[in-house]
Amino acid sequence: MSAPAAPALTDYPDKIDGPVLKIAGVVVLGAIMSILDITVVNIALPTFQTVFAESPGKALAYSTVAWSVTAYTLALATVIPLTGWAADRFGTKRLYILAVVLFTSGSALCATAGSIEMLIGFRVLQGLGGGMLMPLGMTIMTRAAGPARMGRLMAILGVPMLLGPIFGPILGGWLIEVASWHWIFLINVPIGTVAVLYALWALPSDAPEPSESFDFVGMLLMSPGLALFLYGISSIPGEGTVMAKKVLVPLCIGLVMIVTFVFYSFRPKHPLLDLRLFRNRRLSTATITMFMFAAAFFGGLLLIPTYYQQVRGLDTLHAAFLMVPQGLGAMVTMPIAGALSDRIPVGRIVPFGLVLMTGGMFALTQVGTDTPYWGFMIPVLFVMGLGMGGTMMPLMTSALKTLQSHQVARGSTLLNISQQIASSIGVAVISVVFTNYLSASALAGPAIAALHNPALVNSVGGQVAVQKGLADAADAFGSTFLVAAVLLALTLIPAAFLPRKHEHSHFLDDQPETSAAIVH
Repeated sequence: MSAPAAPALTDYPDKIDGPVLKIAGVVVLGAIMSILDITVVNIALPTFQTVFAESPGKALAYSTVAWSVTAYTLALATVIPLTGWAADRFGTKRLYILAVVLFTSGSALCATAGSIEMLIGFRVLQGLGGGMLMPLGMTIMTRAAGPARMGRLMAILGVPMLLGPIFGPILGGWLIEVASWHWIFLINVPIGTVAVLYALWALPSDAPEPSESFDFVGMLLMSPGLALFLYGISSIPGEGTVMAKKVLVPLCIGLVMIVTFVFYSFRPKHPLLDLRLFRNRRLSTATITMFMFAAAFFGGLLLIPTYYQQVRGLDTLHAAFLMVPQGLGAMVTMPIAGALSDRIPVGRIVPFGLVLMTGGMFALTQVGTDTPYWGFMIPVLFVMGLGMGGTMMPLMTSALKTLQSHQVARGSTLLNISQQIASSIGVAVISVVFTNYLSASALAGPAIAALHNPALVNSVGGQVAVQKGLADAADAFGSTFLVAAVLLALTLIPAAFLPRKHEHSHFLDDQPETSAAIVH
C-alpha cells in the first residue's frame, strides 16, 4: 500500500535555507561522532600497544592493535548493504536514531574493555551503528536539498571530515594525556544522547515504503562473504603471508560468496545491493575513483601519527597537533569544491585534488628521524588536506546527482560500502607493507621501545644502535608511503573518465510517484 501522495513536485529553493540547515545539523552531528571516533582511535593505537600488552615492557604488535580500526570498518562494511532496504522499510528517521543508539552503546562498552580482544569485539558493535550513519545521512540530505544544491550540501556534510582530522587527534591525545584512553570512547555518550534528541526534534517523519521484500539470499551471501573476505585480508599482517590458513581460507570463501552474490543480484527485482545502478556511467566512474582513492589515502593516513610517536618520540597530544594542518587545508578547499560542483562538472575539479594528494604522499616518502616539522611535514600535510577537500565531496555529488529520487538510498549505500571496503583493504595492505618493512630490520622494533623507555637503551646495544634502529623504522615508513603514493597516482586513471560536460539530473524525473519519500 503506497503512502499518501505529496505534491507532484517539490519546490527546491536555490539558496541553502533554514529548514534544510536544520536537517543538515542532525546529519553533521551524527557524522562528526562517527568520523571523530575513527581519528581518535588512530592516535591511540600506540597507547593500545602498551596498555593491552601481555607483559610490562613488551608492546603488542602494530598489526594486532590495528584490528581495533579494522574491526570497526569491517562491521561498517557488513551492515551498509542492509541500509538501503532498511531505509525504505522502516523510514530514514527511525533507522537513523537506531544507528546513533547502537553506536553510542558500543562506545560505552569499548570504555569497559579489559583486553584488546574485548575492545575489538565492542568496536564491531560500534561499527554496526556507525555503518548506517553516513549512507542514511547522505540520503536524508540529498532528499532535503534537491539536485541544484547538492554540491553545497555535500560540502556541509564534509564538515565532519574537516573536524575529524583537526580535532579528533587533538581530543584523543588530550584525553589520553590528562585522563585515560577510556575517555576517547566515553566522550561519544553525551554526543550520542544529544544527537538522538536533536533527531527526534528536527527530522520530519518520512513515509516508509515497505512493499519491497527483503533479499534474504543476498544478505546470506553478501554480508558474511564480505566479513570473511575482509577478515582474511586483515589477518595478513599478523600471519606475515597470504598463504597462511588463517588468511587463505576465509579470504577464498568470502570471495566466492561475493562473486556468487554479484551474479545472483541481477535476478531478484529488489536485490540487497542494486548493482544495476552501475549502468549509470557517472555513478560507476565516481565509485571506482572513490574506491581507489579511499584505499590509498586512508591506508596511508593511518601511519602519520604513528610515525610521529614511534620515530620522533612525540606524545599523543603533540602528534595530534601536528595533524591539524591537513584539516586546515581541507577547510580551505571543501566549501569551494562544493560550490563549484553545483556549477561545473566534477571531471574538472577532482583531478586537481588528486594531484595535490599524490604529490604530498610522494613527499612523505622522504621522512627521516629528523625531518623538519615546519619546513616539511606541516606544508606537506596542508597540501594533502587541500587535495582531500577538493576530492571527496565532489565525487559523491557527481554520483548522486543523476540518480532518480527513489534510487538515492540505494546509490548512497553503494558509494559508502565501496568506500568502507576500500578503507579496510587499504588499512590491511598498508599494515602488511609497513609490518614487513619494519620486521626487515632487527633493530627497528627494540629501538622504538627504547625511545619511549630509556632504560632499554643498553639492551638494544647503546645509543648508536638505537639511532640506527630508528633510521630503519623511518625508512620503513618512507617505503610504505611510496606504496600509498603509487596507489593514489593510479586513481588519476578512473578520474580521467569523470564527466567534463554538464549532464541532465534525473533526480526530479519520478517525483510524482515518489515524492512521499522526499524529506522536506
